[in-house]
Amino acid sequence: MKLFKFAPVLALLILTSCNTVRVVSDYDSEANFTAYNSFAFYKPGIDKAKISDLDKKRILRAIEAEMTAKGISKSQSPELLVSIFTKEKNRIDVYNNNYGFGWGWNPYWNGGFGSTVSSSTEGSLYIDLIDMKTNALVWQGVGTADLVTTNMEKKEQRIKEIVAKILAVYPPIANVKN
Repeated sequence: MKLFKFAPVLALLILTSCNTVRVVSDYDSEANFTAYNSFAFYKPGIDKAKISDLDKKRILRAIEAEMTAKGISKSQSPELLVSIFTKEKNRIDVYNNNYGFGWGWNPYWNGGFGSTVSSSTEGSLYIDLIDMKTNALVWQGVGTADLVTTNMEKKEQRIKEIVAKILAVYPPIANVKN
């Protein structure tokens, strides 16, 4: 009976753990991020990303929307170059549901529901911001999340979510120089 009280909580944890986007970023502590007011996409870097051209377009549109919302405009003579690359891996999760009822080991009272195995594809999107004058990487954000591949509307929404969470930590507030 106690097991059924916790079943909704367990289901919620499993569902929300699949929907999270984990983000990390790194930056050049000497860079003046307030000086960057324009950007352009770095085509040679983007061309190397090992994803479909359609997904590249989705990612670039999402990046452009987020950068524009931050007041950084797309330009023919940019201060920042934006490049992306991706990594993908299969993730296997095993949930052990053997709760064992009774005292000690007993083949008739071992109870539980066995193990549940699920697999998903986990992708990482790297967004690199390169100073146009120095050609040096000044900021990198990485978002890692489970990918949606079957429904195109959900896939586009997921890409927007991942890009938004990555760029939410740009510019690094601790180092914005005036």
